[in-house]
Amino acid sequence: MELSGFFLFLIVVSFALAAAYVFILIKYIKGWRSLPEWKTPSGFLPKTKVSVVVPARDEADNIAPCLQALANLSYPKELLEVIIVDDHSGDDTFNIASRFAKDHSSFKVLRLAGFIKNSKVGSYKKKAIEIAIVQSTADLIVTTDADCISPSDWLLLLVSFFETKGFQFIAAPVNFHQEKSMFERFQSLDFMGMMCVTAAGIQLKWINMCNGANLAYTRMAFNAVNGFEGIDHLASGDDILLMQKMAVRFPGQVGFLKNKNAVVLSEAKPNVSSFLSQRLRWASKSTYYIEWKTTSILGIVFLHCCSILLAFLLIPFLGWSATVLFMSLFLVKTISDYIFLAEMASYFNRKDLMKNFLSSQLMHIIYITVIGCWSNIKKRYYWKGRRVA
Repeated sequence: MELSGFFLFLIVVSFALAAAYVFILIKYIKGWRSLPEWKTPSGFLPKTKVSVVVPARDEADNIAPCLQALANLSYPKELLEVIIVDDHSGDDTFNIASRFAKDHSSFKVLRLAGFIKNSKVGSYKKKAIEIAIVQSTADLIVTTDADCISPSDWLLLLVSFFETKGFQFIAAPVNFHQEKSMFERFQSLDFMGMMCVTAAGIQLKWINMCNGANLAYTRMAFNAVNGFEGIDHLASGDDILLMQKMAVRFPGQVGFLKNKNAVVLSEAKPNVSSFLSQRLRWASKSTYYIEWKTTSILGIVFLHCCSILLAFLLIPFLGWSATVLFMSLFLVKTISDYIFLAEMASYFNRKDLMKNFLSSQLMHIIYITVIGCWSNIKKRYYWKGRRVA
């Protein structure tokens, strides 16, 4: 194909992808706005016992604040149990959690090593959650991460939503906080966008995505889909892949809890290396999604970013033609992303993050392209000192 023909082809494909990208963001914004804000009914008294599961590996710096936040929950103590599963930590995680549990009767600490002797494990985190569920006594399972802080009314909102709506699976919001650099603020802004994708995707019945730091599902649903069976060989996917299994088994029984007081907080990755490792781990499970819409939408976003980057790389060879194409595509993405992210920043009271929008935009295009390509090439990586696939 001649260069001129290739460039014409690139123009057509690039603008088609840009149009699809804008359409998707418009739908997401409409879906987010149409999702009602959940409020706990006046005088609500919960009846559901809850088991909060916290898998932990090398979280000595974070586990105490996480557990203290759980101890401070407004949920009735007689309806709550917290199960921490230490996943072969090489630091003081187990001892810190154990000391905390001695002073809180509803807390229990398990060692994963005591349950998987001489057994081959594909995903230690999934195994930790699975063992915690077996050891638990509640009908509603709630998961969070050991580096997260939960707000005081978190469980009250989750359970009121569960008891009123009767969903088998509930996703809820997760945000970053306490940013110390422009790079961390970029991650916070990006993550808020993911929350819109999660909530609107569920509301529109488009896609099922979630984050394991803030999930709830019934024991019955977990058992009905045989837990992590079929995905237990994958290091990641204890959230989205399980969700998609349950969405197939229980159509219409997946919901998103929209409320600022239900947001679980975590911290962004401090450097590029840990960020890329995290996003690579997340992207590695995308080829196992069972929903074609999810794969298609992610593919459009990836290809749209690739087309912008390709147009930029062609500037030295094609001059103004490539420059105009690059600027046009970049402008379309920038305007649509600004509207999209400003909506979320306003809702979560984080308008301050929009000051870093332009720099975040450049980083977003690069990381989406890099991670999208890398995740299809690099199938093994290191996470918390463990080589996984």
